[in-house]
Amino acid sequence: MFDRIADFFGSAAPAKTNDDPTGKLALAALMVEAARRDGAYAEAERAAILRILTAGHGLSGAEAASLLRDAETAQENAVDLFRFTHSLKESTPFDDRIAIIEDLWEVILSDGDRDKNEDSLMRSVCGLLGVQDRDSGLARHRVEGRLG
Repeated sequence: MFDRIADFFGSAAPAKTNDDPTGKLALAALMVEAARRDGAYAEAERAAILRILTAGHGLSGAEAASLLRDAETAQENAVDLFRFTHSLKESTPFDDRIAIIEDLWEVILSDGDRDKNEDSLMRSVCGLLGVQDRDSGLARHRVEGRLG
C-alpha cells in the first residue's frame, strides 16, 4: 500500500523498452511526433528527446543522436500512430507505459508552450496504449513539477 502511495506522489521510473530496438525507435518517433505536433520543432524539444534517450534509456550521446535521426525519418513517413503505439503496447508493461506518457509530456512541455494539438495527441496515444486520462494527467503534473 505504501509503495502505491509513494508511486502516486513520486515520479515514474524511466520508460523501459526492454532493449528492443523497435521499441526504442517507436518511443523516439512518438516523442518526435509530440515535438512537432504544435507546428514547431523547437531546439528545447529536440534537447529533451536526447536527454530522455540518454538519461532515461541508457543510450550514449551518439546512439541517442542516431536514434533521433532514424525516429525523425520514421515519423515523417508514418501514416498514423498505430505502428508506434502497437509496438510499445505489446512489449511494454503497463507501469512502463505510464513512464512513456511522462516522457511524451516532458517533450511537449519542454518548450514552455502547450498546444491543443498536443493535448489531442496525448489523448490519442493514451487510448492506443491503454492508459487512462487520469493517469496521463497525473504524469503531466509530475513532469510540470520537475520542470518548474
